[in-house]
Amino acid sequence: MTGPGAQTLAALSEAMADAVELGGAATVLVDARRRFPASGIVYASDLILTADHVVQRDDDIRVGLPDGSRVAAQLVARDPGSDLALLRVEGGGLSPAQAADHAARIGQLVLALGRPSDEGVQASLGVISARGGPVRTGRGGLLESYIRTDAIPYPGFSGGPLINVAGQVLGLNTSGLARGAALTVPAQLAWQIAGALQQHGRVRRGYLGVRSQPVAISFAQQQALGREQRTGLLLVGVEDDSPAGRAGLLVGDILVAIDGQPGGDPDELLSRLVGAVVGQSVPVQLLRGGQPASLTITIGERT
Repeated sequence: MTGPGAQTLAALSEAMADAVELGGAATVLVDARRRFPASGIVYASDLILTADHVVQRDDDIRVGLPDGSRVAAQLVARDPGSDLALLRVEGGGLSPAQAADHAARIGQLVLALGRPSDEGVQASLGVISARGGPVRTGRGGLLESYIRTDAIPYPGFSGGPLINVAGQVLGLNTSGLARGAALTVPAQLAWQIAGALQQHGRVRRGYLGVRSQPVAISFAQQQALGREQRTGLLLVGVEDDSPAGRAGLLVGDILVAIDGQPGGDPDELLSRLVGAVVGQSVPVQLLRGGQPASLTITIGERT
Protein backbone atom coordinates (compact mmCIF):
# COMPACT_ATOMS: atom_id res chain seq x y z
CA MET A 1 0.00 0.00 0.00
CA THR A 2 1.41 3.36 -1.04
CA GLY A 3 0.23 6.93 -1.38
CA PRO A 4 -1.29 9.45 1.05
CA GLY A 5 -3.37 6.79 2.83
CA ALA A 6 -0.30 4.73 3.65
CA GLN A 7 1.54 7.82 4.85
CA THR A 8 -1.35 8.76 7.12
CA LEU A 9 -1.51 5.24 8.54
CA ALA A 10 2.24 5.16 9.07
CA ALA A 11 2.13 8.52 10.86
CA LEU A 12 -0.66 7.29 13.15
CA SER A 13 1.27 4.10 13.84
CA GLU A 14 4.39 6.06 14.78
CA ALA A 15 2.34 8.41 16.96
CA MET A 16 0.84 5.48 18.88
CA ALA A 17 4.26 3.88 19.33
CA ASP A 18 5.57 7.20 20.66
CA ALA A 19 2.57 7.40 23.00
CA VAL A 20 3.28 3.92 24.37
CA GLU A 21 6.92 4.88 24.93
CA LEU A 22 5.91 8.04 26.80
CA GLY A 23 3.15 6.42 28.82
CA GLY A 24 5.24 3.33 29.46
CA ALA A 25 7.91 5.46 31.13
CA ALA A 26 5.40 6.08 33.92
CA THR A 27 3.93 2.55 34.01
CA VAL A 28 5.40 0.16 36.58
CA LEU A 29 5.03 -3.44 37.68
CA VAL A 30 3.34 -3.99 41.06
CA ASP A 31 4.14 -7.29 42.78
CA ALA A 32 1.80 -7.40 45.78
CA ARG A 33 -0.19 -10.62 45.39
CA ARG A 34 0.37 -14.37 45.16
CA ARG A 35 -0.34 -14.78 41.46
CA PHE A 36 1.12 -12.81 38.59
CA PRO A 37 1.97 -9.13 39.17
CA ALA A 38 -0.21 -6.20 38.13
CA SER A 39 0.59 -2.66 37.03
CA GLY A 40 0.72 0.85 38.46
CA ILE A 41 1.10 4.50 37.46
CA VAL A 42 3.80 6.85 38.74
CA TYR A 43 1.71 9.51 40.52
CA ALA A 44 4.60 11.42 42.13
CA SER A 45 8.36 11.01 42.31
CA ASP A 46 8.00 8.48 45.13
CA LEU A 47 4.33 7.43 44.84
CA ILE A 48 2.60 4.76 42.75
CA LEU A 49 -1.15 4.68 42.13
CA THR A 50 -2.55 1.22 41.46
CA ALA A 51 -5.71 -0.87 41.82
CA ASP A 52 -6.54 -1.78 45.40
CA HIS A 53 -7.62 -5.34 44.59
CA VAL A 54 -4.13 -6.24 43.32
CA VAL A 55 -2.52 -5.22 46.66
CA GLN A 56 -3.21 -8.39 48.63
CA ARG A 57 -0.45 -7.94 51.18
CA ASP A 58 0.65 -4.93 53.21
CA ASP A 59 4.34 -5.82 53.31
CA ASP A 60 6.98 -7.30 51.01
CA ILE A 61 5.65 -5.22 48.12
CA ARG A 62 7.98 -4.82 45.15
CA VAL A 63 7.68 -2.37 42.26
CA GLY A 64 9.34 -3.04 38.91
CA LEU A 65 10.60 0.12 37.26
CA PRO A 66 10.86 0.85 33.53
CA ASP A 67 14.65 0.39 33.67
CA GLY A 68 14.16 -3.23 34.75
CA SER A 69 15.12 -2.77 38.40
CA ARG A 70 12.88 -3.60 41.34
CA VAL A 71 12.49 -1.54 44.51
CA ALA A 72 10.66 -2.03 47.77
CA ALA A 73 7.39 -0.23 48.37
CA GLN A 74 5.06 0.39 51.29
CA LEU A 75 1.29 0.78 51.29
CA VAL A 76 0.36 4.39 52.07
CA ALA A 77 -3.41 4.01 52.03
CA ARG A 78 -6.22 2.37 50.10
CA ASP A 79 -9.79 3.15 49.09
CA PRO A 80 -11.66 -0.10 48.39
CA GLY A 81 -14.79 1.73 47.18
CA SER A 82 -12.96 3.15 44.17
CA ASP A 83 -10.48 0.24 43.97
CA LEU A 84 -7.47 2.55 44.30
CA ALA A 85 -4.36 2.19 46.43
CA LEU A 86 -1.30 4.40 46.90
CA LEU A 87 2.20 2.98 47.37
CA ARG A 88 5.44 4.73 48.35
CA VAL A 89 8.68 3.50 46.79
CA GLU A 90 12.07 3.77 48.39
CA GLY A 91 14.48 6.27 46.89
CA GLY A 92 11.99 8.21 44.76
CA GLY A 93 13.33 9.98 41.72
CA LEU A 94 10.60 8.70 39.40
CA SER A 95 9.05 10.74 36.60
CA PRO A 96 5.30 11.19 37.21
CA ALA A 97 2.77 10.41 34.52
CA GLN A 98 1.21 13.32 32.67
CA ALA A 99 -2.55 13.45 33.16
CA ALA A 100 -4.58 14.67 30.18
CA ASP A 101 -6.01 18.15 30.57
CA HIS A 102 -9.26 17.19 28.83
CA ALA A 103 -12.02 14.69 29.47
CA ALA A 104 -12.19 11.45 27.49
CA ARG A 105 -14.49 11.55 24.45
CA ILE A 106 -16.68 8.79 23.07
CA GLY A 107 -15.01 7.30 19.98
CA GLN A 108 -11.55 8.57 20.93
CA LEU A 109 -8.64 6.25 20.11
CA VAL A 110 -6.94 5.07 23.29
CA LEU A 111 -4.29 2.62 24.47
CA ALA A 112 -4.45 0.51 27.61
CA LEU A 113 -0.97 -0.06 29.04
CA GLY A 114 0.35 -2.61 31.49
CA ARG A 115 3.66 -3.86 32.82
CA PRO A 116 2.74 -7.28 34.22
CA SER A 117 6.21 -8.78 33.76
CA ASP A 118 9.87 -7.81 33.53
CA GLU A 119 9.69 -8.18 29.75
CA GLY A 120 8.46 -4.60 29.45
CA VAL A 121 5.39 -2.54 28.79
CA GLN A 122 2.44 -4.04 26.91
CA ALA A 123 -0.32 -2.22 25.03
CA SER A 124 -3.85 -2.79 23.77
CA LEU A 125 -5.63 -0.52 21.29
CA GLY A 126 -9.29 0.48 21.44
CA VAL A 127 -11.78 3.31 21.48
CA ILE A 128 -13.76 4.86 24.30
CA SER A 129 -17.18 3.26 24.02
CA ALA A 130 -18.97 4.81 27.00
CA ARG A 131 -18.74 7.25 29.86
CA GLY A 132 -21.01 7.18 32.86
CA GLY A 133 -21.53 7.40 36.59
CA PRO A 134 -22.16 7.46 39.37
CA VAL A 135 -22.32 3.67 39.63
CA ARG A 136 -22.33 1.33 42.61
CA THR A 137 -19.35 -1.00 42.57
CA GLY A 138 -18.91 -4.61 43.55
CA ARG A 139 -16.59 -3.44 46.35
CA GLY A 140 -19.33 -1.73 48.34
CA GLY A 141 -18.63 1.76 47.09
CA LEU A 142 -19.91 4.34 44.69
CA LEU A 143 -17.72 5.39 41.78
CA GLU A 144 -18.51 8.96 40.83
CA SER A 145 -17.65 8.46 37.16
CA TYR A 146 -16.13 5.85 34.88
CA ILE A 147 -14.89 5.21 31.34
CA ARG A 148 -15.51 2.04 29.35
CA THR A 149 -13.38 1.01 26.35
CA ASP A 150 -13.10 -1.95 24.00
CA ALA A 151 -9.34 -2.25 24.57
CA ILE A 152 -8.49 -5.79 25.70
CA PRO A 153 -7.59 -5.87 29.43
CA TYR A 154 -4.81 -8.46 29.36
CA PRO A 155 -3.87 -10.23 32.62
CA GLY A 156 -1.90 -7.89 34.85
CA PHE A 157 -3.21 -4.69 33.24
CA SER A 158 -5.20 -3.69 36.35
CA GLY A 159 -3.65 -0.59 37.87
CA GLY A 160 -2.12 0.52 34.57
CA PRO A 161 -3.03 3.65 32.62
CA LEU A 162 -5.40 4.36 29.78
CA ILE A 163 -3.62 6.88 27.55
CA ASN A 164 -4.45 9.01 24.52
CA VAL A 165 -2.36 9.10 21.36
CA ALA A 166 -0.23 11.83 22.93
CA GLY A 167 0.77 9.51 25.79
CA GLN A 168 -1.26 11.42 28.40
CA VAL A 169 -3.15 9.49 31.07
CA LEU A 170 -6.94 9.46 30.72
CA GLY A 171 -7.52 7.10 33.61
CA LEU A 172 -6.54 4.00 35.57
CA ASN A 173 -7.76 0.61 34.34
CA THR A 174 -9.14 -2.01 36.70
CA SER A 175 -11.13 -5.23 36.61
CA GLY A 176 -11.90 -5.03 40.32
CA LEU A 177 -14.99 -2.80 40.31
CA ALA A 178 -17.65 -4.50 38.19
CA ARG A 179 -17.40 -8.24 38.91
CA GLY A 180 -14.42 -8.73 36.62
CA ALA A 181 -15.53 -6.39 33.83
CA ALA A 182 -12.94 -3.79 32.89
CA LEU A 183 -13.61 -0.16 33.80
CA THR A 184 -11.39 2.89 33.86
CA VAL A 185 -11.37 5.39 36.72
CA PRO A 186 -11.01 8.81 35.01
CA ALA A 187 -7.69 10.54 35.70
CA GLN A 188 -9.25 13.60 37.33
CA LEU A 189 -11.11 11.42 39.83
CA ALA A 190 -8.19 9.04 40.35
CA TRP A 191 -5.81 11.93 41.01
CA GLN A 192 -8.32 13.49 43.42
CA ILE A 193 -8.61 10.25 45.38
CA ALA A 194 -4.83 9.78 45.35
CA GLY A 195 -4.40 13.27 46.79
CA ALA A 196 -6.86 12.49 49.58
CA LEU A 197 -5.09 9.21 50.35
CA GLN A 198 -1.73 10.98 50.44
CA GLN A 199 -2.97 13.81 52.67
CA HIS A 200 -5.52 12.14 54.92
CA GLY A 201 -4.96 8.40 54.54
CA ARG A 202 -8.58 7.99 53.46
CA VAL A 203 -11.26 9.48 51.24
CA ARG A 204 -13.79 11.53 53.18
CA ARG A 205 -17.36 10.70 52.12
CA GLY A 206 -20.38 12.56 53.35
CA TYR A 207 -23.35 11.36 55.37
CA LEU A 208 -26.81 12.92 55.65
CA GLY A 209 -28.77 10.21 57.43
CA VAL A 210 -31.68 9.93 55.01
CA ARG A 211 -33.34 7.30 52.88
CA SER A 212 -34.77 8.66 49.66
CA GLN A 213 -36.32 7.69 46.38
CA PRO A 214 -36.76 9.63 43.13
CA VAL A 215 -40.15 11.28 42.66
CA ALA A 216 -41.66 13.39 39.88
CA ILE A 217 -42.06 17.11 40.50
CA SER A 218 -45.39 18.40 39.23
CA PHE A 219 -45.75 21.38 36.92
CA ALA A 220 -47.26 23.42 39.77
CA GLN A 221 -44.30 22.54 42.02
CA GLN A 222 -41.85 23.52 39.28
CA GLN A 223 -43.63 26.87 39.00
CA ALA A 224 -43.29 27.33 42.75
CA LEU A 225 -39.55 26.56 42.47
CA GLY A 226 -39.20 28.98 39.59
CA ARG A 227 -37.35 26.54 37.37
CA GLU A 228 -37.85 23.42 35.30
CA GLN A 229 -36.85 20.35 37.29
CA ARG A 230 -38.61 17.08 36.64
CA THR A 231 -37.45 15.00 39.62
CA GLY A 232 -36.49 15.38 43.24
CA LEU A 233 -35.75 13.04 46.15
CA LEU A 234 -38.64 12.11 48.43
CA LEU A 235 -37.36 11.51 51.95
CA VAL A 236 -38.81 8.23 53.18
CA GLY A 237 -36.58 8.02 56.25
CA VAL A 238 -34.65 10.47 58.43
CA GLU A 239 -32.37 9.04 61.12
CA ASP A 240 -32.54 10.47 64.61
CA ASP A 241 -29.56 12.63 65.62
CA SER A 242 -28.25 12.62 62.06
CA PRO A 243 -27.12 15.68 60.07
CA ALA A 244 -30.49 15.68 58.30
CA GLY A 245 -32.44 15.26 61.53
CA ARG A 246 -30.53 18.05 63.28
CA ALA A 247 -31.10 20.33 60.28
CA GLY A 248 -34.85 19.83 60.50
CA LEU A 249 -35.50 17.64 57.44
CA LEU A 250 -38.68 15.56 57.73
CA VAL A 251 -40.08 12.43 56.18
CA GLY A 252 -42.20 13.57 53.23
CA ASP A 253 -39.93 16.46 52.28
CA ILE A 254 -38.78 16.47 48.66
CA LEU A 255 -35.10 17.38 48.38
CA VAL A 256 -34.59 19.35 45.15
CA ALA A 257 -31.11 20.88 45.54
CA ILE A 258 -28.08 20.75 47.82
CA ASP A 259 -25.37 23.38 47.86
CA GLY A 260 -27.06 25.04 44.87
CA GLN A 261 -26.95 21.91 42.69
CA PRO A 262 -30.35 20.49 41.64
CA GLY A 263 -30.71 16.72 41.68
CA GLY A 264 -33.17 13.88 41.74
CA ASP A 265 -31.02 10.73 41.87
CA PRO A 266 -29.80 9.12 45.13
CA ASP A 267 -26.47 7.99 43.66
CA GLU A 268 -25.85 11.42 42.17
CA LEU A 269 -26.47 12.93 45.60
CA LEU A 270 -23.93 10.58 47.20
CA SER A 271 -21.36 11.41 44.53
CA ARG A 272 -21.51 15.08 45.55
CA LEU A 273 -20.84 14.32 49.20
CA VAL A 274 -17.13 13.61 48.76
CA GLY A 275 -14.03 15.47 49.82
CA ALA A 276 -13.93 19.03 51.13
CA VAL A 277 -17.72 19.31 51.47
CA VAL A 278 -17.60 16.93 54.46
CA GLY A 279 -17.96 18.96 57.65
CA GLN A 280 -19.19 22.02 55.79
CA SER A 281 -22.56 23.74 56.26
CA VAL A 282 -24.40 23.91 52.95
CA PRO A 283 -27.83 25.18 51.89
CA VAL A 284 -30.55 22.66 51.09
CA GLN A 285 -33.63 23.45 49.03
CA LEU A 286 -36.73 21.31 49.38
CA LEU A 287 -40.44 21.15 48.78
CA ARG A 288 -42.53 20.84 51.93
CA GLY A 289 -46.26 20.60 51.47
CA GLY A 290 -45.77 21.59 47.85
CA GLN A 291 -44.04 24.85 48.74
CA PRO A 292 -40.32 25.72 48.54
CA ALA A 293 -38.35 25.83 51.78
CA SER A 294 -34.65 26.26 52.59
CA LEU A 295 -32.53 24.82 55.38
CA THR A 296 -28.83 24.57 56.18
CA ILE A 297 -27.24 21.18 56.85
CA THR A 298 -23.78 20.34 58.12
CA ILE A 299 -22.49 17.35 56.14
CA GLY A 300 -21.39 14.50 58.36
CA GLU A 301 -18.72 11.92 57.58
CA ARG A 302 -19.61 8.34 56.70
CA THR A 303 -17.66 5.88 58.83
